[in-house]
Amino acid sequence: MSDKSSTNRIPHTGLPLAAATLTGIVALYIALVAFGNITDFGTNQEFVRHVLAMDTTFKDPDLMGRAITSQTWQDAAYLGIIAWETLAALVLIAATALWAQGLRRRDRLARARLVSTVGLLMLLLLFGAGFLAIGGEWFSMWQSKTWNGLEAATRNVTLAGIALLVVHLPGATGRGSAEGAVGAEGGEAS
Repeated sequence: MSDKSSTNRIPHTGLPLAAATLTGIVALYIALVAFGNITDFGTNQEFVRHVLAMDTTFKDPDLMGRAITSQTWQDAAYLGIIAWETLAALVLIAATALWAQGLRRRDRLARARLVSTVGLLMLLLLFGAGFLAIGGEWFSMWQSKTWNGLEAATRNVTLAGIALLVVHLPGATGRGSAEGAVGAEGGEAS
């Protein structure tokens, strides 16, 4: 009969290590983005102002009614973006720490997956819904040669999406694959 307690302490680390690494990379990236936006506030403040004002688009009269020209509302949107980025970074840093703990104790991996999922979905909402859909389409950012963040947003959605897929692969939490199974005699099913 196998010892169940030993497998709870030392799981197979391949897939959990990949999930931990990807979560950590995304956490580092978004933490640096938030830090940059805080310490170099003016650069991306101008970006947000121009996108929302739609002042570098084709200025189609049918679309210009969407423009937000109030600097107060523009700056409020930018502060909201920074707050969201900062919160996502903190969630993903916590998730990375949970993955690191889970590499030693499998019973921590499910929580690492959950917290990673929350942080990664936050980024998909920000860059997918916020930048690609709202910024790109509603505010016609795609029309601007100067203030167009669609390529960067696509990179962010891709990175967060790949990380989310890896986090949710069977076996990332030590269950659902041969790597995570204790075996029939250990009493735990995969």
